[in-house]
Amino acid sequence: MKFTTKTRYGLRTMIELAMPDRDKGILQKDISKNQNISMKYLDHIVAHLKAAGLIINVAGKKSGYRLAKNADRISVYDIYRAFDHDLSIIDCLSEEGLCRRDKKCAAREFWDKLNKRIINYMDSVMLSDLSDKQHQLGVIDTDCMYYI
Repeated sequence: MKFTTKTRYGLRTMIELAMPDRDKGILQKDISKNQNISMKYLDHIVAHLKAAGLIINVAGKKSGYRLAKNADRISVYDIYRAFDHDLSIIDCLSEEGLCRRDKKCAAREFWDKLNKRIINYMDSVMLSDLSDKQHQLGVIDTDCMYYI
Protein backbone atom coordinates (compact mmCIF):
# COMPACT_ATOMS: atom_id res chain seq x y z
CA MET A 1 0.00 0.00 0.00
CA LYS A 2 1.34 3.40 -0.93
CA PHE A 3 -0.10 6.86 -0.42
CA THR A 4 -0.04 9.30 -3.33
CA THR A 5 2.22 12.33 -3.41
CA LYS A 6 -0.87 14.56 -3.37
CA THR A 7 -2.01 12.95 -0.13
CA ARG A 8 1.42 13.22 1.49
CA TYR A 9 1.91 16.83 0.38
CA GLY A 10 -1.70 17.62 1.31
CA LEU A 11 -1.01 16.46 4.85
CA ARG A 12 2.15 18.61 4.99
CA THR A 13 0.18 21.59 3.68
CA MET A 14 -2.48 21.10 6.31
CA ILE A 15 0.14 20.82 9.06
CA GLU A 16 1.63 24.10 7.80
CA LEU A 17 -1.80 25.76 8.00
CA ALA A 18 -2.38 24.38 11.50
CA MET A 19 0.84 25.78 12.96
CA PRO A 20 0.58 28.46 15.67
CA ASP A 21 -0.19 32.00 14.44
CA ARG A 22 -1.73 30.73 11.18
CA ASP A 23 -5.32 31.63 12.07
CA LYS A 24 -4.93 34.81 9.99
CA GLY A 25 -3.81 32.75 7.04
CA ILE A 26 -0.67 32.05 5.07
CA LEU A 27 0.10 32.79 1.44
CA GLN A 28 0.41 29.89 -0.98
CA LYS A 29 3.92 31.03 -1.96
CA ASP A 30 4.95 30.76 1.69
CA ILE A 31 3.49 27.26 1.97
CA SER A 32 5.38 26.36 -1.19
CA LYS A 33 8.63 27.71 0.20
CA ASN A 34 8.22 26.29 3.71
CA GLN A 35 7.18 22.84 2.52
CA ASN A 36 9.39 22.77 -0.59
CA ILE A 37 6.44 22.03 -2.89
CA SER A 38 6.35 23.63 -6.33
CA MET A 39 3.67 26.30 -6.76
CA LYS A 40 2.20 24.47 -9.74
CA TYR A 41 1.81 21.23 -7.79
CA LEU A 42 0.57 23.09 -4.73
CA ASP A 43 -2.22 24.58 -6.90
CA HIS A 44 -3.62 21.05 -7.34
CA ILE A 45 -3.30 20.25 -3.65
CA VAL A 46 -4.99 23.48 -2.58
CA ALA A 47 -7.84 22.88 -5.04
CA HIS A 48 -8.53 19.46 -3.50
CA LEU A 49 -8.36 20.79 0.06
CA LYS A 50 -10.72 23.66 -0.79
CA ALA A 51 -13.17 21.34 -2.56
CA ALA A 52 -13.19 19.09 0.51
CA GLY A 53 -14.04 22.09 2.70
CA LEU A 54 -10.84 21.79 4.73
CA ILE A 55 -9.35 25.19 3.86
CA ILE A 56 -10.70 28.57 2.85
CA ASN A 57 -9.35 31.82 1.44
CA VAL A 58 -8.76 34.45 4.07
CA ALA A 59 -10.00 37.38 2.00
CA GLY A 60 -10.65 36.36 -1.57
CA LYS A 61 -8.28 35.52 -4.39
CA LYS A 62 -4.56 36.15 -4.01
CA SER A 63 -4.96 36.26 -0.25
CA GLY A 64 -3.85 33.57 2.12
CA TYR A 65 -5.41 30.32 3.20
CA ARG A 66 -6.46 29.11 6.58
CA LEU A 67 -8.18 26.06 8.00
CA ALA A 68 -11.95 25.98 7.55
CA LYS A 69 -12.35 24.55 11.07
CA ASN A 70 -10.20 23.92 14.11
CA ALA A 71 -7.29 21.52 13.67
CA ASP A 72 -8.63 19.35 16.49
CA ARG A 73 -11.72 18.66 14.35
CA ILE A 74 -9.80 17.55 11.23
CA SER A 75 -8.51 13.99 11.13
CA VAL A 76 -5.76 12.59 8.95
CA TYR A 77 -8.48 10.50 7.29
CA ASP A 78 -10.41 13.69 6.41
CA ILE A 79 -7.30 14.94 4.65
CA TYR A 80 -6.79 11.60 2.91
CA ARG A 81 -10.38 11.72 1.66
CA ALA A 82 -9.73 15.09 0.03
CA PHE A 83 -7.52 13.25 -2.47
CA ASP A 84 -8.85 9.68 -2.62
CA HIS A 85 -12.40 8.37 -2.62
CA ASP A 86 -11.89 5.51 -0.21
CA LEU A 87 -9.09 3.58 1.41
CA SER A 88 -8.80 0.06 0.09
CA ILE A 89 -5.60 -1.80 0.71
CA ILE A 90 -6.69 -4.38 -1.86
CA ASP A 91 -8.94 -4.02 -4.88
CA CYS A 92 -11.76 -6.26 -3.70
CA LEU A 93 -12.40 -3.96 -0.72
CA SER A 94 -13.09 -0.89 -2.85
CA GLU A 95 -16.62 0.14 -3.70
CA GLU A 96 -16.03 -0.95 -7.28
CA GLY A 97 -14.29 -4.17 -6.27
CA LEU A 98 -16.47 -7.12 -7.04
CA CYS A 99 -15.40 -10.61 -6.13
CA ARG A 100 -17.38 -13.80 -6.51
CA ARG A 101 -15.59 -15.14 -3.43
CA ASP A 102 -16.28 -12.25 -1.06
CA LYS A 103 -18.67 -14.21 1.19
CA LYS A 104 -16.42 -17.29 1.28
CA CYS A 105 -12.94 -15.81 1.52
CA ALA A 106 -10.99 -15.85 4.79
CA ALA A 107 -8.24 -13.74 3.24
CA ARG A 108 -10.72 -11.01 2.31
CA GLU A 109 -12.00 -10.95 5.88
CA PHE A 110 -8.41 -10.47 7.12
CA TRP A 111 -7.75 -7.64 4.64
CA ASP A 112 -11.06 -5.99 5.50
CA LYS A 113 -10.27 -5.96 9.24
CA LEU A 114 -6.78 -4.58 8.57
CA ASN A 115 -8.24 -1.94 6.25
CA LYS A 116 -10.71 -0.87 8.95
CA ARG A 117 -7.92 -0.62 11.54
CA ILE A 118 -5.92 1.65 9.27
CA ILE A 119 -8.97 3.86 8.65
CA ASN A 120 -9.78 3.97 12.38
CA TYR A 121 -6.20 4.95 13.20
CA MET A 122 -6.16 7.68 10.53
CA ASP A 123 -9.51 8.92 11.83
CA SER A 124 -8.20 9.02 15.42
CA VAL A 125 -5.17 11.19 14.66
CA MET A 126 -6.13 14.85 14.52
CA LEU A 127 -4.34 17.54 12.57
CA SER A 128 -3.71 19.33 15.87
CA ASP A 129 -1.71 16.29 17.07
CA LEU A 130 0.58 16.55 14.05
CA SER A 131 0.91 20.34 14.14
CA ASP A 132 1.81 20.17 17.84
CA LYS A 133 4.45 17.56 17.07
CA GLN A 134 5.77 19.64 14.15
CA HIS A 135 5.94 22.70 16.39
CA GLN A 136 8.05 20.69 18.86
CA LEU A 137 10.33 19.43 16.08
CA GLY A 138 10.78 22.83 14.47
CA VAL A 139 10.96 23.75 10.78
CA ILE A 140 11.13 21.05 8.11
CA ASP A 141 14.10 21.42 5.77
CA THR A 142 13.86 18.94 2.93
CA ASP A 143 15.47 18.77 -0.46
CA CYS A 144 12.66 16.71 -1.99
CA MET A 145 10.40 18.61 -4.36
CA TYR A 146 7.83 17.16 -6.72
CA TYR A 147 7.33 18.99 -10.01
CA ILE A 148 4.64 18.61 -12.66
